[in-house]
Amino acid sequence: MSHNRPGVGMTGFASMAPAPVAQLAADELDDVERAARVLSGKRLAVLTGAGLSTDSGIPDYRGPGSAPRNPMTYQEFIGSEANRRRYWARNHLGWSHLRHADPNAGHAAVALMERRGLLSGLITQNVDRLHEDAGSVNVVDLHGRFDQVICLENGHVFSRRLIAAILEEINPGFVAAALEAGVVEMAPDADATVEDPELITSFVMAVCPICGGTLKPDFVYFGENVPKGRVERAYAMVDAADALLVAGSSLTVQSGLRFVRHAAKAGKPVVIVNRGTTRGDEFAELKIELGVSGVLDYLARNLPELPGAKEPIGV
Repeated sequence: MSHNRPGVGMTGFASMAPAPVAQLAADELDDVERAARVLSGKRLAVLTGAGLSTDSGIPDYRGPGSAPRNPMTYQEFIGSEANRRRYWARNHLGWSHLRHADPNAGHAAVALMERRGLLSGLITQNVDRLHEDAGSVNVVDLHGRFDQVICLENGHVFSRRLIAAILEEINPGFVAAALEAGVVEMAPDADATVEDPELITSFVMAVCPICGGTLKPDFVYFGENVPKGRVERAYAMVDAADALLVAGSSLTVQSGLRFVRHAAKAGKPVVIVNRGTTRGDEFAELKIELGVSGVLDYLARNLPELPGAKEPIGV
């Protein structure tokens, strides 16, 4: 694979080679085979979180070893120009790094499950769009997508690439200066902590190229509601499935946990693959604390075909 190959999915910005599939040890295979038995013959809804993208070089929010974070809320963003400036400065730096992330074996495995007709759909809490880059089609980007920017005044939508080019033009040398000053932390939503406060205060924000309105990355902030249509489509995927597979999510926020509760209430088995405790453990028929990519790869290759498999819903 060429190191500089173009992106293979809808976003088209992937350029780094994916991490290889982690080999499962003999004792780990026992747990994965148990998961395969629980899920065998069932049409699956899949819910993924930040733990799936760690093999692509994107940090987790709450996994083992993750640094504590205090993300900006929606109310803070809209309530203060200084907050917006700080956020956009950090996001511009984070985008310059995370836009090069490439799908890993876990993303490829989920896309394979979809091609094999094993899925009713995919719900992801991630905004990185790596599922789409890997080839998944029937996806609910529950928390939005970081390759788009929206205007809060009139709803205009722009590609993140366009806004990044504008920001680079009006802030020449910012990324290089910020990297020299030292980046403390990168987050899954492309937020980056920068040590030099003067860089933040000197950052020039872009405005909507059409109306001059306030711009915001097109994903759901803490304190902001997930759009109703996305939630309804995700529930429909769970309702159309026979089981729910959760991969790489701590289920800390209600936006993902509600689907686990919904599946369990309907009597559908829930299998959770995640390192560390999740808020959904009590609802799971099986919990596996292993690397997500290796488990998904095994399931994608070893789950049996479904007789009379239907086309994925919503395609």
